[in-house]
Amino acid sequence: MRNIVSPVNTFVIVGGGLAAGSAAEALREHGHRGPLLIIGDEQERPYIRPPLSKGYLLGKEQREAIYVHPEGWYAEHGVDLVLGTSVRAVDGQAKEVELDGGRRVQYGKLLLATGSSPRRLAVPGADLDDVLYLRRVGDSERLKAAFTAGARIVVIGGGWIGLETAAAARTAGADVTVLEHSELPLLKVLGREAAQVFAGLHEEHGVKLRPHAEIERITGSDGRADGVLLTDGTLLPADAVVVGVGITPNVRLAQQAGLNVRNGIVTDEHLRTSVADIHAAGDVANAYHPRLGRHLRVEHWANALHQPRTAARSMLGQDAVHDRLPYFYTDQYDLGMEYTGYAEPGGYDRVVFRGDTADRKFIAFWMSGHRVVAGMTVNVWDTIDTIRALIESGTETDDAVLADSTVPLDNLLS
Repeated sequence: MRNIVSPVNTFVIVGGGLAAGSAAEALREHGHRGPLLIIGDEQERPYIRPPLSKGYLLGKEQREAIYVHPEGWYAEHGVDLVLGTSVRAVDGQAKEVELDGGRRVQYGKLLLATGSSPRRLAVPGADLDDVLYLRRVGDSERLKAAFTAGARIVVIGGGWIGLETAAAARTAGADVTVLEHSELPLLKVLGREAAQVFAGLHEEHGVKLRPHAEIERITGSDGRADGVLLTDGTLLPADAVVVGVGITPNVRLAQQAGLNVRNGIVTDEHLRTSVADIHAAGDVANAYHPRLGRHLRVEHWANALHQPRTAARSMLGQDAVHDRLPYFYTDQYDLGMEYTGYAEPGGYDRVVFRGDTADRKFIAFWMSGHRVVAGMTVNVWDTIDTIRALIESGTETDDAVLADSTVPLDNLLS
């Protein structure tokens, strides 16, 4: 690490994911010429997480494809990578971070991009070997090794991570069972009709879905998991158990530093926290969204890509606001989906479909009154930007027009 001459001009990023890499790139692009450090607790340089449950897990992408930047980018742009190192504490008054071993680094501006961690299963046997989670590259490689032809895989949780890992396991030829707490996977996220599309997709590919599943314990012998016992007495044999029951923002540093923390680190629309010269971005940030008029914490790739660009400009004293609508995507078997907007339960009246859900080629619109608040495309391409523009415009439209595939979506904006 180079000597730091002017702590006032030193910018420090804590975290090693896409948000950290994006922030470093934006800081250099927008004029920061002083020392710039990324401190991450993994040995890997910043990498992108979606491939860990998609292309990399399926063996379709090589390891090099997961990284935010080529290996030489950081040296070329004067970014110091401090890897395999945890930040022990943040002192907002002294404006310094304390690393493992007691070393202190002073900063002029600090970005917390500490991300999130998988929520742990709280049942007996959850600490056995072969109970697997997915967050880091090593986790993906352990899953890939477990997903073999004939292997018995039980997936606990029917959210996006659960379904994507189930698809990868089934594609590898494993025998897969998905345990879902509610009636359908993704029911709370998508509503009944859209959730049924994903349930049907997995059932057609041989995945066994068990709704209303309650877990008694993970069974095992010799320290290794060998099954999942449900409260109804059903024992599901398993060579590996995959747990995908949500994530928790990594807020320990923020809490200890006295930042405002509420479902993540609370920030304004500029990604500024409650303590001067400290910003937050990515999974960990519960940021005010001016377009939606509320604080929102988004756990998807696009947020980790775009939000740090606003944070970087804000750190440089430039006027920048993050008001981009949430976006995410998934690839499962032969289904490709994109979603943009925000439709929480109770925040919309109905869902309007354009196309045939049975053929899994359609667009879904979440409606509040006569306005679209969110849209999803399934195996329909090159329309998500138009849907985003339709949401942002606040244009009022009739259900019949939205459902009519002969009416170009672009016409609704004119």
